[in-house]
Formats: sequence, C-alpha cells, structure tokens
Amino acid sequence: MEDVVIAGAGPTGLMLACELRLAGVDVLVLERLTEPTRDSRAGGLHPRSLEVLDQRGMLDPFLAEGRPLPGTRFAGLPLDLSGLPTRYPFLLVIVQRRIERLLEARARELGVRIRRGVEVTGLRPGPAAPAAEPVVVETTAGPVEARYLVGCDGGRSVVRRLAGIDFPGTPATTTSILGDVELADPPAEQFLLQRTPRGNFSVLGFEEGWRRLIVDEAGTTVGDSTAIGFEDLRAMFVRVAGTDFGMHSPRWISRFTDVARQAACYRSGRVLLAGDAAHVHSPAGGQGLNTGLQDAFNLGWKLALVVRGSADEELLDTYHEERHPVGARVLSNTRAQGALSAPGVHVDALRAHVADILATPDANRKIAMMITGLDISYGLGPRVPDRDLPDGTRLFEHLRTGRPILADVAGEPVDSCLVSELKGSGEPLLIRPDGHPAWTGSLGREALSTALRPWR
Repeated sequence: MEDVVIAGAGPTGLMLACELRLAGVDVLVLERLTEPTRDSRAGGLHPRSLEVLDQRGMLDPFLAEGRPLPGTRFAGLPLDLSGLPTRYPFLLVIVQRRIERLLEARARELGVRIRRGVEVTGLRPGPAAPAAEPVVVETTAGPVEARYLVGCDGGRSVVRRLAGIDFPGTPATTTSILGDVELADPPAEQFLLQRTPRGNFSVLGFEEGWRRLIVDEAGTTVGDSTAIGFEDLRAMFVRVAGTDFGMHSPRWISRFTDVARQAACYRSGRVLLAGDAAHVHSPAGGQGLNTGLQDAFNLGWKLALVVRGSADEELLDTYHEERHPVGARVLSNTRAQGALSAPGVHVDALRAHVADILATPDANRKIAMMITGLDISYGLGPRVPDRDLPDGTRLFEHLRTGRPILADVAGEPVDSCLVSELKGSGEPLLIRPDGHPAWTGSLGREALSTALRPWR
C-alpha cells in the first residue's frame, strides 16, 4: 500500500511530492500525460514562491533559467515589486514547462516515483471510509491502494468529482485566446498590455524567438467544445488590436476564461485537493501556479507528520483552514481585475483613479504583497523573513531539511531543532517547516513543548 498517491504531475503535484519525500514518506505520482508538457503555459514565479524554493535549497536552477523583472501588473496597471521585504523583490520570468522539468528532476532525485500515461478513473470505498481502510484508486493501469490521495489534477479534477466535493463559483463571462507564435512585425515593448474599445490584448516576451499573444473580445465567450485554432487567434487580434503583428509559426494555441470556482472543502476524509483542483480563476496577476505551489508547501509537512503517525489527522484540517481563505482572496482579486479591465468610459474613469492610488507607495506595497503572497498570515502571523545569522549562514538555509527551527532560545537544542541567535527578533520563535511561526516566547514553555511534540 502506498503512503500517498498524487494525481497530477504539474507544478503543484511535483512540489507536494518533493515535500513528502523530503520527510521520508513514500509517494506515487500518477499523470495522465505520457510525457512532460512542451507547452509554455504559466510564465513566472512570484517572490513568495522563490522564497519557498530557497527554503528547500531548490532555487538556484530556477534563477539560472529565469529572467527577473522588477514589476508585474494588476488589471494591466503597473505594480512595483522592487521594494518588497524579501531577498527576491521581483517576478522571475520562467515558463511552466521549465518549472515542471526542474521540479521533476528534484522529485526523482528524492526518490519520487512517477507513472505517466495513467488516469484516475474511480475511487473506493470513498473518502469517508474508516481510517484503517485504504483508499483504492482505480486507474487505467489497475487499482492502487493508498493511505491518502491528493488531487493535483487541474481545474477539471477527476479526484474532486469522485470525492463528491462541490465546486461553487461564477461562470465565464469572456473567453481569451492565447498562442505562442513568432512575429514578423513585433511591438517595440517586450511586454505590451493594451485595452481597446473592443477588448484587451497582450504581447509578452517570455523567451527569445517567440511571443505569447493573448486577446479577448468584449462579451465574447466560446464553448469548451468549440475548436480554437491559429486563424481564430489572428482574426480576434485584428478585430481587437487592429493588427496581427505578422504572427506566424504557431507553437501552441489555447484558451481560458474568467470562470472563478473554489472547492467547498480542501479535504474530505483521506482525499485532499491542491492547486487548480481546489481553485480556478482567470490568470490575472499570474497567481494560479504560484498559489498551487504554496498550497503544496502548506500541505506537505502536515500530511507527512500524519502519515508517519507523529500527528493526529486533525492537523490536516488546518490545511483547509489556512489555504481556503487564500484561494478565496485570489478569486476575489482576479474578479476585481476582470472588472477593471472591461472596456467603456466608466471603467476608464475608474482605472484612472485606481492607477493614481497604486502610484502611492503604501497602496502599491499592499496590493503587491497580496498578489505575490508575501502578506499571507497563518494563526500566529506572517512568514518569518530570511535573515543573515551570526555564524555566516542564512535562516532559510536551516529550513532545507523540512524540519522546524527553534530560534533565539538559551540552552541546549530541543530535539533536532536548530538554536540560532536571531538578532532583533524580539522574542524566541518556533518556525514551522514552511517558514511561518508555530510558537512565540509569549506563549510559554508548556505551549512550546506541545508545539514540538509532532517532531519528537
């Protein structure tokens, strides 16, 4: 019997697999695709995601393949990231296929088993079965028994459907067509985003040699069953932008909508959801992939403790309690960005005021912290920022084992936690494996003993 089966070998599933294997949990990843995606898909990593990768010693290959930009956009309006309180105050431009390749390399290095060309088709006896009874995951390659199943299988998640988890939200009001193409007459700007009376279009330079084109036409929706091709992209671009920029040699054509839905619960018994399986929304602000990575980072250490018998199953409930509000906020701000991007003179006036507000440092910082996930707070507070330590190391380096840090406490180390002098920290901290505080000195020594119990 497997400890954990993960459905989906996208960024969320691979990140979760890495977290579980780091903690010594056996993991099997099932992926319906027979080979890794060749499509570019998502295009960047936010500062908090870069911190997450740094906390596991995985960041350097991503920095080597990506390109930092000092800002991003909120509904197409400039958002400066350069002053954010992090070592990585920028957007790292790196397409999803590269992200997946690097995560898969790390997963295999840790011993994660990945079976491709295998689809989940059934689930029994169901998520409400007794804890001692395994989850039987029916697949196209035969049944697999597991103690836990995590659906990281995208917005049309089979796992979510089989588990009977509701997926409420709002339907699509517009359809965007996107494509990776070459341009004979590209715009001068590397990242061009424009609103017009007919809709919106973007020309984005993710990598040398091609551009990502995105276009939507006001009030136009296209059904999922309708075929979309290169000529549809070209025609809509001409109608909305007035030109096709000489587009040719398409590599990938796809579509997305502004549908916004969120799983009613992220856990149903021994079945859990993460990433797009738990929340779908428009890509405004580039939050989808990043939110999924951070879902996995929150869930991984908790699920590992439960599987190993170090913590009660109730710990898994905190995954929903902490991450569901984050997903709800992403749905809310992407809906807001959609409203701010609509054509018309009334929205023009609103955008002018919002642009003025975002030009002020406090407003820019607040929205930038939200979009990048740096302001997320769980229970005792937001994540503990990285800092240089007196011994020449950095705080984040000590999180690379996936264990907590007991910091700024006099005396002998407790268990295998690190005791470090964090100058200016104000009070002792027990820092969770995901970098958030689990205990502060004001709570007392008895509370510390309780907080440390899962790692004894």
